[in-house]
Amino acid sequence: MKVSFNINYYTVWGQKLYIVGSIPELGAWETAFAKEMNYTGDGNWQLQLDLPDKTKSIEYKYFLRVDDQQIFEEWERNHQAILNENSELYTFYDCWLTRPANIAFYSSAFTKSLLAHPCVPCVKEVKKGRKLMIKVSAPRVEKGQSLAVAGNQACLGNWYPEQALIMSCEHFPEWQIVIDAEEITFPLEYKFLVLDTETRDLCYWEAGDNRVLDVSFQEKRETVCYSGLYLREELPPWKTAGTVIPVFSLRSEKSFGVGDLGDLKLFIDWIKKTNQRIIQVLPVNDTTVTHTWKDSYPYSAITIYALHPMYVDLSWMGSINDKKKATFFRKKQKELNAKETVDYEAVLKYKQEYCRLFFEQEGKLLLQTKEYKTFFAENSHWLAPYAVYCYFRDKYNTTDFTLWGDDAIYNKARIDRLCKEGTDAWDEISFIFFLQYVLHTQFKAVSDYARENGVVLKGDLPIGVNRDSVEVWTEPQYFNMSGQSGAPPDDFSDIGQNWKFPTYNWGRMESDDYTWWRKRFSKLGDYFDSFRIDHILGFFRIWEIPCEYIQGLCGHFSPALPLSKDEIKQYGVLFNEARFTTPHINKEYLSELFGDLADEVENYYLAQSSSQHYVLKPFCDTQSKIEKLLGKDNDEKFMRIKNGLYTIANEVLFLRDPYKTDCFHPRILANKSYLYRELSANDRYAFDHLYWDFFYHRHNNFWKLQAFKRLTPLIASTQMLVCGEDLGMIPESVPDVMNKLQILSLEIERMPKTSNREFADLQHLPYLSVCTTSTHDMSPLRSWWKEDKDKIQRYYNDVLHRPGEAPTECTSDIARQIIENHLNAPSMLVILPLQDWFATDDTLKRKDYEAERINIPANPHHYWCYRMHITIEDLMKADGLREKVVSLIEKSGRK
Repeated sequence: MKVSFNINYYTVWGQKLYIVGSIPELGAWETAFAKEMNYTGDGNWQLQLDLPDKTKSIEYKYFLRVDDQQIFEEWERNHQAILNENSELYTFYDCWLTRPANIAFYSSAFTKSLLAHPCVPCVKEVKKGRKLMIKVSAPRVEKGQSLAVAGNQACLGNWYPEQALIMSCEHFPEWQIVIDAEEITFPLEYKFLVLDTETRDLCYWEAGDNRVLDVSFQEKRETVCYSGLYLREELPPWKTAGTVIPVFSLRSEKSFGVGDLGDLKLFIDWIKKTNQRIIQVLPVNDTTVTHTWKDSYPYSAITIYALHPMYVDLSWMGSINDKKKATFFRKKQKELNAKETVDYEAVLKYKQEYCRLFFEQEGKLLLQTKEYKTFFAENSHWLAPYAVYCYFRDKYNTTDFTLWGDDAIYNKARIDRLCKEGTDAWDEISFIFFLQYVLHTQFKAVSDYARENGVVLKGDLPIGVNRDSVEVWTEPQYFNMSGQSGAPPDDFSDIGQNWKFPTYNWGRMESDDYTWWRKRFSKLGDYFDSFRIDHILGFFRIWEIPCEYIQGLCGHFSPALPLSKDEIKQYGVLFNEARFTTPHINKEYLSELFGDLADEVENYYLAQSSSQHYVLKPFCDTQSKIEKLLGKDNDEKFMRIKNGLYTIANEVLFLRDPYKTDCFHPRILANKSYLYRELSANDRYAFDHLYWDFFYHRHNNFWKLQAFKRLTPLIASTQMLVCGEDLGMIPESVPDVMNKLQILSLEIERMPKTSNREFADLQHLPYLSVCTTSTHDMSPLRSWWKEDKDKIQRYYNDVLHRPGEAPTECTSDIARQIIENHLNAPSMLVILPLQDWFATDDTLKRKDYEAERINIPANPHHYWCYRMHITIEDLMKADGLREKVVSLIEKSGRK
């Protein structure tokens, strides 16, 4: 069988075009063995090969080389060719595959759910003779529509739409057709068009001039294939709506005190019934550290792979045979399900007990099934370490693996031994294997059900992992344990946030092509067709906080370009290292900090460093020491002392860089410090100039390069629709990077990204964005309405354009208008909290609006326990709310 590859691509002197593919003759994907193409003139390149007749298919791609260095390749999607013995010669005329401008529509969110098409093969099969194959990408053809081709030939309907040939969507979003070339008189003129699949009525023609094709030179038994074409479409922006709700917040009649995977499946029915198309959830990975409510924080996972055990649907898993115990658990289920919030500890305790009983009853047989063995083979690389980690966590009563004695250092050989039947650990480890398998099969079934119903499941990827997680134990080379990640001060917290996660060793991750992240994305793709990168700014830079700090003020961006002493002086700042980098406080501010406790604090906690200044004594000279000393005492007096001492520990203007110790970072919000007050007017002016340049100009290009380097290969590695949470202190380079990579931004009306605006202009949001009324870190609409009376008054008059005084409550009518405004925004996706949908219905909304808050970022010990106040079954019957949601979405033109 002869195969000829042809492509038109203009190069410059010294550049050569190569082709690499899936078969040995094309290097089996090893670029070192790729085939060099021959230049035939006028930008045309060709490669001819003799292939074995048994070759059935080929995948391949083109790339450029200069001096044996690969410099540029096509978009990550490969060319594909199916071969058969009916043709002796295949001639491929390809177009260079560039990243489409509408990349979102090539994601699995669209190809497998929103616009998914059945795998329909070519209607007319041509078995012999000369064949002409045409392939075109058309991802925006809606369900119930088909792509067709018409032209100036009888075999193509002579331009009549009703006689056009329907193309195959077997490899959607690519459509293809095989035409008997014997029936064509060349040159062929043709165009693509979209028809209603059932009626064959014309929906629209593609834009532009007729396409022209001439293969009159075609030989007998030759198949000529034209690929890499794109449908020229002029369509209005495609937009849809959805709901965000944590899985744990769902409630059904079958729940066991917490939302589970069965509830998520049931919630899909409500989403579909209300003409919504997306469900966004919070992270669902295991967070079990202490077996207490403190583990309720879903962004501090102990594993990037394993699912949280509390999400297993017990009724779906199966019944236990012991009638007495079954009665006991039914009673517990009723008791826990009646609670307004999630009782995290009780839920975990009793669900785990139920699962252990069921495992004793059915587990041994299940672990022998073919399905389980396949699951284990595909996931053992993370499942075995995770299971042993859980075993050690409970054996040593801590997740701090440095306290695990001989097991503190990960040992794969020991892991493998413990995971074999017959060991002391086997009963516990095999139970963990079983539970993760059940969770996987349930979640996979929910994912498949969502796709079948045209609903997208959107996941959440936390930027960090717990310091004592499985991955930090097993792959320590990827983490820096000398610092903590967090966020600088923003609208969520005026002292910054300290998440206590380790920071990443990006250099090490880059050296192995970000394998750790690729595997993480891949696992997420097992269940989701879209995901949100939590704190995407972490791919540009992370806020790194020294381990001796509890608060986030004394962090610094990493990577960064810290200032040398000479650079600081060039700004006009008279740099006094001891004065500007050592925490101290002027005596005159002690009463402001401590009130009538000032004398006591001065005598016990402070040491005099000059006639007017004090430093913290050695026993309390860091925030971590202060926390150990006073952290557990909630007495008002000691809380004031602790917070005041924290403030003194933050009293610096510059922070020494941990990696370049002779360089410095200006402290964030230093202009609000007591030390800043002591500067002269000239020194303040010089410092302000340095501060502004450092935080808002100095790093723009540097951070842009970091983000492109990290995000480009990772985004290319997944088929999911990628969204980013880009809130907070946003570098100027962020929008450019996200636009170029087509990552959807997050837009919130009350958190404008344009300076000098109190509220974002919803009508001028970017199309590639997710618009919402609030996030889990913010108050829902009804609570927000109560927070700042003056601000709400301005919003009421200037944004909602309502005259008079704003009402004290966010009425259902106001909530409806706010949601309508959001749905009318140009954003591709509008995903609203369930609580805000409830706010539009007086008969349905919760009486206690304060109980709808999910998280308070300023409180690092917040209990994540919110649950919807009615069951999904009752929600399905709430026709009033359903009609409101359907009407609002239809009116906005969203699909």
